[in-house]
Amino acid sequence: MVPTPHATLAPLLARHAGRAHELLPLLHALQDSDGYIDPAHVPAIAAALNLSRAEVHGVITFYHHFRSAPPPSTVVQVCRAEACRSRGGEALVAHIEACTGAKVDGEPCQDVGVESVYCLGQCALSPAVMINGELHARVSAARFDALLASQPARKAGEHV
Repeated sequence: MVPTPHATLAPLLARHAGRAHELLPLLHALQDSDGYIDPAHVPAIAAALNLSRAEVHGVITFYHHFRSAPPPSTVVQVCRAEACRSRGGEALVAHIEACTGAKVDGEPCQDVGVESVYCLGQCALSPAVMINGELHARVSAARFDALLASQPARKAGEHV
């Protein structure tokens, strides 16, 4: 038996029902709305799109962008591509880990999560980071500290 979808999911299922090729747009819309894709929704998504639960789960877990748990209140994405690496990006990564206590691509610490991304499109202005969806270039350790300190507190359930 497929559980009844919650309020955000129901209209998305109705819009995409029967169109398996629209799985990615549905998942993006759900994550944009809720901040993550609740694993409890997988059976309803699978049923609506006539896919197996394994297929839906496989797509969610394959793409690094999708979350299966609510995001921390502060999400730091740090570019680890060549241009940023060549301009001190890895030293910045070490500083970010030391400053936040969170390991890159690991569990959040004190509600701060740090994620690797590969190119934020700021190669000429590297190293670059994105904090809660806001892009920053030419980021030094001192500038990162100031940016992190200036982040407004988010309410429970609010997401980037």
